[in-house]
Amino acid sequence: MANTSNESFTNFTPYEMKKGEEYMSADMREHFKELLRQWKQELMEEVDRTMHHMQEDAANYADPSDRATQEEEFSLELRTRDRERKLIKKIDQTVERIDKDDYGFCDQCGVEIGTRRLEARPTATLCIDCKTLAEIRERQTGI
Repeated sequence: MANTSNESFTNFTPYEMKKGEEYMSADMREHFKELLRQWKQELMEEVDRTMHHMQEDAANYADPSDRATQEEEFSLELRTRDRERKLIKKIDQTVERIDKDDYGFCDQCGVEIGTRRLEARPTATLCIDCKTLAEIRERQTGI
């Protein structure tokens, strides 16, 4: 079973800015909205596959170790789906930010996050510098 919770998605074309195009133009915002829609769709399909897998493979094994193995597998899948559920919520919030024209700029310093970073992580809210500093602070303080 594919693990899509690592914030990766497939089949997208990188955005190419047109000469003289302003950052976060209507076309660029639409590109990211579509990218987020596709990503959400892939995550939703993964949820459906998990549901079918768990329903089809649910067996009442007589052997306790077989039953424990199956329960552990289901537990792992459910944890993964829970992370994806949270990611879907974050995707929805990001689409709302695009609709409010509040997307693509760092929440801390206000600079452009950049199209390549946003394509790598469309839900990013911090520029690479602020994110790096936040990670350093997190490692130092353990928070």
